[in-house]
Amino acid sequence: MNIMGTKSIGFLAVVIVGLLVVACGKEKKKPHDEVAYKTMVVGKKDMTLERQYSGRMTGRQIVEVRPQVSGTITRICINEGEAVKKGQTLFVIDQVPFQAALDVAVAARKSAEAHLATARMNYNNERLLQEGHVVGEVSVETTHNALLEAEAALSQAKAQEANARNNLSYTVVKSPVSGVASMIPWHVGSLVSSSISEPLVTVADDSDMYVYFSISESQTLNLIAQYGGIEAFISKAPAVGLRMNNGKTYEQQGRISAVSGTVDASTGAVTLRATFPNAQGLLHNGGSATVIVPTSHEQCVVIPQEATYELQNRTFVYRVVDGKTKATAVTLFPQNNGKEYIVEDGLSVGDTIIAEGAGLLKDGVEIKKGTSK
Repeated sequence: MNIMGTKSIGFLAVVIVGLLVVACGKEKKKPHDEVAYKTMVVGKKDMTLERQYSGRMTGRQIVEVRPQVSGTITRICINEGEAVKKGQTLFVIDQVPFQAALDVAVAARKSAEAHLATARMNYNNERLLQEGHVVGEVSVETTHNALLEAEAALSQAKAQEANARNNLSYTVVKSPVSGVASMIPWHVGSLVSSSISEPLVTVADDSDMYVYFSISESQTLNLIAQYGGIEAFISKAPAVGLRMNNGKTYEQQGRISAVSGTVDASTGAVTLRATFPNAQGLLHNGGSATVIVPTSHEQCVVIPQEATYELQNRTFVYRVVDGKTKATAVTLFPQNNGKEYIVEDGLSVGDTIIAEGAGLLKDGVEIKKGTSK
């Protein structure tokens, strides 16, 4: 190999390395005080926050329909899942024995009426004979007692007839409310009684749907304090929304209609009830949904979440003081909308803060004029 050629190549490499070092030495990192940071001037505005709670839906009235007499089902008059009206016939239980019992009761009542008429006639006759001094007081009293006995027998016969008539009417099982029928676990020919474990059918009045959900005791106390009492909260609380189990938002809003007066000892939660109109029948008894509860805050200090950073379980922002950053601890309202925070303490109207990238800064960084946005 040529020794001179090798030396030339080595010299050239040294020159190139030197040039690179010189070039790198000329490039300098841009210092913090030359970086433009977005700032904002703190002000106040109204803000509405939303909290979401899992809820369970029930119809306004849920009625388990059970027979009041024993017998076999002879007819089922509705289809499963059908809408029914109040007073509509749902089932018919074998009427033959109850009709026979009523016939016997009617006959007994008529017999008692005849006995009473005879007893009254005998008593009146005895009184006339007493006036003519034909019979004595004992005879009159005897017929009077017979009259009283006949009156009591008629009353008893009437009661038995009424009972038999009621029992016969109970063989026609009617819906106590308007609503939607559940599945029917019984069939024609099934023997049923008032003690059956499963109802004949369940009818859910779902014209309005109740959605029950729970919030913490502390949240309840805060709401009561904010509105001045439970009744005031119920009457003045804003309308609530509902997200159905398929992820879609229910079109109609509901209202908070009840607040439990007790705290669940096992969970420390308080149950609330929201009522939603359900004219189209989209909401179903037993279903699950998410209740969306808004809370309004008037004229509060609101800052972007990007303007904050956390250190040792405390939240800070950087205020711009005399052109330089200054870390400032703030107290935040525990609820947020995912983009902004409500500041309860630590900032005043008119303060200038870094609006973005607070976590990348430190105290004393110069903020050039004209970087506010």
